[in-house]
Amino acid sequence: MPCPVCVNTLKTLIRKLDALQPALLLVARLLMSRVFFTSGLLKIHDWSNTIDLFTNEFPVPLLPPLVAAICGTTFELTCPVLLTLGLGARFATLPLLAMTAVINFTYQDSFEHYYWAALLGIILTFSAGKYSLDAIISRKCNQKGTL
Repeated sequence: MPCPVCVNTLKTLIRKLDALQPALLLVARLLMSRVFFTSGLLKIHDWSNTIDLFTNEFPVPLLPPLVAAICGTTFELTCPVLLTLGLGARFATLPLLAMTAVINFTYQDSFEHYYWAALLGIILTFSAGKYSLDAIISRKCNQKGTL
């Protein structure tokens, strides 16, 4: 039989670690937002180079280069904003996960992309966390009994 002091200490430690989850989810959202938003800004800064990259460097399977460039840039500029705000964060991770997979498997296999996928997967699985507009909206809806 475990000692009561050990069990209580362990429970206290777990509660304290659980309290870190909202902050860590916020950090994950901000890290991923920075990566993709920066990439999107670079793409719109030199659009002709972006088209050239999607044509020659990293062609996307099944999409013409112009369509792939527009979609990629749009997702890179809009999804990070949603992630930063924590608004529709789970939905915002989906295109970014798809882009990460395409980047990794068609252009450059990098271990860094697996970290991105892991962080995005955590956001997809656990949602944006307590420090998000999603959480605020959910609390407001629950107070009114609409959810």
